[in-house]
Amino acid sequence: MSDQQNSQQERTLFEMIGGETTVRRIVEAFYPLVQAHQLLGPLFPENIEPVMEKQYLFLTQFFGGPPLFSQQYGHPMMRARHMPFEITPQRADAWLGCMEQALTDIGIDPQLRELLLQRLQGPAYHFVNTDN
Repeated sequence: MSDQQNSQQERTLFEMIGGETTVRRIVEAFYPLVQAHQLLGPLFPENIEPVMEKQYLFLTQFFGGPPLFSQQYGHPMMRARHMPFEITPQRADAWLGCMEQALTDIGIDPQLRELLLQRLQGPAYHFVNTDN
Protein backbone atom coordinates (compact mmCIF):
# COMPACT_ATOMS: atom_id res chain seq x y z
CA MET A 1 0.00 0.00 0.00
CA SER A 2 1.39 3.42 -0.88
CA ASP A 3 1.98 6.19 1.65
CA GLN A 4 -0.80 8.19 0.02
CA GLN A 5 -3.28 5.32 0.49
CA ASN A 6 -2.16 4.93 4.11
CA SER A 7 -2.66 8.61 4.86
CA GLN A 8 -6.02 8.55 3.07
CA GLN A 9 -7.21 5.67 5.28
CA GLU A 10 -6.03 7.42 8.44
CA ARG A 11 -8.07 10.54 7.71
CA THR A 12 -11.29 10.82 9.64
CA LEU A 13 -14.66 11.40 8.02
CA PHE A 14 -14.55 14.82 9.66
CA GLU A 15 -11.36 15.65 7.75
CA MET A 16 -12.58 14.02 4.54
CA ILE A 17 -15.73 16.17 4.38
CA GLY A 18 -13.91 19.40 5.10
CA GLY A 19 -14.17 19.76 8.87
CA GLU A 20 -16.30 22.12 10.90
CA THR A 21 -17.44 24.28 7.99
CA THR A 22 -19.01 21.28 6.24
CA VAL A 23 -20.54 19.90 9.44
CA ARG A 24 -22.20 23.32 9.93
CA ARG A 25 -23.48 23.23 6.36
CA ILE A 26 -24.87 19.72 6.87
CA VAL A 27 -26.73 20.78 10.01
CA GLU A 28 -28.08 23.94 8.37
CA ALA A 29 -29.33 21.99 5.34
CA PHE A 30 -30.70 19.13 7.44
CA TYR A 31 -32.95 20.82 9.98
CA PRO A 32 -35.27 22.66 7.60
CA LEU A 33 -35.94 19.27 5.99
CA VAL A 34 -36.59 17.71 9.40
CA GLN A 35 -38.90 20.52 10.48
CA ALA A 36 -40.92 20.21 7.27
CA HIS A 37 -41.20 16.41 7.50
CA GLN A 38 -44.61 15.20 8.71
CA LEU A 39 -43.17 12.40 10.87
CA LEU A 40 -40.19 14.30 12.26
CA GLY A 41 -41.27 17.91 12.54
CA PRO A 42 -43.62 17.36 15.51
CA LEU A 43 -40.75 15.89 17.57
CA PHE A 44 -38.76 19.12 17.50
CA PRO A 45 -39.24 22.42 19.30
CA GLU A 46 -40.17 25.54 17.38
CA ASN A 47 -36.84 27.11 18.39
CA ILE A 48 -34.57 24.69 16.58
CA GLU A 49 -31.32 26.61 17.20
CA PRO A 50 -30.28 24.74 20.40
CA VAL A 51 -30.99 21.40 18.69
CA MET A 52 -28.90 22.44 15.69
CA GLU A 53 -26.00 23.42 17.93
CA LYS A 54 -26.08 20.08 19.76
CA GLN A 55 -26.23 18.26 16.43
CA TYR A 56 -23.21 20.23 15.20
CA LEU A 57 -21.26 19.31 18.35
CA PHE A 58 -22.32 15.67 18.10
CA LEU A 59 -21.64 15.20 14.38
CA THR A 60 -18.24 16.87 14.71
CA GLN A 61 -17.32 14.30 17.36
CA PHE A 62 -19.12 11.38 15.69
CA PHE A 63 -17.28 11.90 12.39
CA GLY A 64 -13.89 11.94 14.13
CA GLY A 65 -13.36 15.62 14.88
CA PRO A 66 -12.76 17.19 18.27
CA PRO A 67 -14.94 15.74 21.10
CA LEU A 68 -17.02 18.91 21.34
CA PHE A 69 -20.23 17.23 22.50
CA SER A 70 -18.54 15.30 25.30
CA GLN A 71 -16.61 18.37 26.43
CA GLN A 72 -19.84 20.32 26.82
CA TYR A 73 -22.42 17.67 27.80
CA GLY A 74 -20.50 14.58 28.90
CA HIS A 75 -20.87 11.16 27.28
CA PRO A 76 -23.37 11.39 24.39
CA MET A 77 -25.65 8.57 25.69
CA MET A 78 -27.73 9.24 22.60
CA ARG A 79 -30.19 6.39 23.04
CA ALA A 80 -31.06 7.57 26.56
CA ARG A 81 -31.36 11.18 25.36
CA HIS A 82 -33.85 10.09 22.69
CA MET A 83 -35.97 7.82 24.93
CA PRO A 84 -38.59 10.49 25.76
CA PHE A 85 -39.48 10.61 22.06
CA GLU A 86 -41.32 7.95 20.08
CA ILE A 87 -38.69 6.82 17.61
CA THR A 88 -40.21 4.35 15.17
CA PRO A 89 -38.46 2.53 12.33
CA GLN A 90 -40.34 4.88 9.97
CA ARG A 91 -38.94 7.92 11.79
CA ALA A 92 -35.42 6.47 11.64
CA ASP A 93 -35.88 5.98 7.88
CA ALA A 94 -37.21 9.53 7.54
CA TRP A 95 -34.29 10.95 9.55
CA LEU A 96 -31.80 9.16 7.29
CA GLY A 97 -33.74 10.32 4.22
CA CYS A 98 -33.52 13.94 5.36
CA MET A 99 -29.81 13.50 6.04
CA GLU A 100 -29.26 12.00 2.60
CA GLN A 101 -31.11 14.93 1.03
CA ALA A 102 -29.08 17.45 3.05
CA LEU A 103 -25.81 15.80 2.05
CA THR A 104 -26.91 15.84 -1.58
CA ASP A 105 -28.08 19.45 -1.37
CA ILE A 106 -24.72 20.71 -0.12
CA GLY A 107 -22.82 18.72 -2.76
CA ILE A 108 -21.11 15.98 -0.75
CA ASP A 109 -19.38 13.56 -3.11
CA PRO A 110 -21.64 10.50 -3.68
CA GLN A 111 -19.07 7.99 -2.35
CA LEU A 112 -18.45 10.09 0.73
CA ARG A 113 -22.20 10.57 1.15
CA GLU A 114 -22.62 6.79 1.22
CA LEU A 115 -19.89 6.46 3.87
CA LEU A 116 -21.55 9.10 6.04
CA LEU A 117 -24.98 7.49 5.70
CA GLN A 118 -23.59 4.05 6.52
CA ARG A 119 -21.96 5.49 9.63
CA LEU A 120 -25.25 7.15 10.68
CA GLN A 121 -27.46 4.09 10.07
CA GLY A 122 -26.34 2.33 13.25
CA PRO A 123 -27.30 5.15 15.60
CA ALA A 124 -30.49 5.99 13.70
CA TYR A 125 -31.88 2.49 14.15
CA HIS A 126 -30.39 2.09 17.62
CA PHE A 127 -32.66 4.93 18.81
CA VAL A 128 -35.82 3.08 17.72
CA ASN A 129 -37.86 2.54 20.88
CA THR A 130 -41.34 1.73 19.58
CA ASP A 131 -43.02 0.11 16.59
CA ASN A 132 -46.05 2.39 16.75
